[in-house]
Amino acid sequence: MHFRSGTHDDVAALWALRTRCVRELCCSHYPPEVIAPWSASPPPAQYPRLLAQGGCVVVEDGQGTLLGFGVLDRDGNEIDALFVDPGHGGQGIGQAVMSRLLAMADPAREVVLSASLNAVPFYQRQGFIAVREEAYPHPSGMSLASVRMRRAWP
Repeated sequence: MHFRSGTHDDVAALWALRTRCVRELCCSHYPPEVIAPWSASPPPAQYPRLLAQGGCVVVEDGQGTLLGFGVLDRDGNEIDALFVDPGHGGQGIGQAVMSRLLAMADPAREVVLSASLNAVPFYQRQGFIAVREEAYPHPSGMSLASVRMRRAWP
């Protein structure tokens, strides 16, 4: 695995992977009428800013194939995204991306995130605890059932 910072030039590829993950992995916890508009939404307006802040970790294989990525919103100390190619799940990629995101986070503040329902067990294994169920206001204008989570530093 090769890790690097994401750039503005990566937005299309990152969003394509995110869309694939929504379609293939989130359908276990969300109905088709939620998956369709969620997966059709464009990248949020804040992505260029987050990537410009240096808050994006991209992981590729030795041939440069995108395996996964994560985005940290440094202002809010919030994990904004973490996606792994569905064909490469269970290989430690998500955990490796999370480790790098946590290394960029402010250790004086809790790290927070809004987890899709299917991702809650992954985040629990990374030390996050559920705070509450919520309706996440997705940038596309829809509301997604999710779980607000936090992780205190050891």
